[in-house]
Amino acid sequence: MNILIRKATENDYADIVQLIQEFATFQNMPEKMTNSVERIMRESEHFDCLVAETKDENIVGYATYFFAYFTWSGKCLYMDDLFVKEKFRGNGIGKELMRAVLDFAKKAKCHKIRWQVSKWNKKAQQFYKNRGAKIDDVEINCDLVLDKY
Repeated sequence: MNILIRKATENDYADIVQLIQEFATFQNMPEKMTNSVERIMRESEHFDCLVAETKDENIVGYATYFFAYFTWSGKCLYMDDLFVKEKFRGNGIGKELMRAVLDFAKKAKCHKIRWQVSKWNKKAQQFYKNRGAKIDDVEINCDLVLDKY
């Protein structure tokens, strides 16, 4: 499949938000998706995203990421999401997005990439293991939603 992986632009935000909503639904947590095009525009200096675009300019996948500093390892890249629309899976799009994130992290001189994968999502776990990732079962997510404080 002919796919272009490129940095997202403001013109892509509506499509990306729709994909984020699809991802939240896939994760069985649609109510947790509270982001919006307007919020991304207000906070765009913190929004780093690659998109997978078909030859007819449809965005069918994305990867979001940000820099982090982990005390044990130093400068790292945190990949927040990697998602491909269901009907486009199995065409190597996820691999290309992952490769682009990896290339970006290497160029930025990061020491590692970190991300999360759901315990129930065995396909995703295998996808990441096939790329050399080590998946542990040690840490648990902690969220403190500040909008409610």
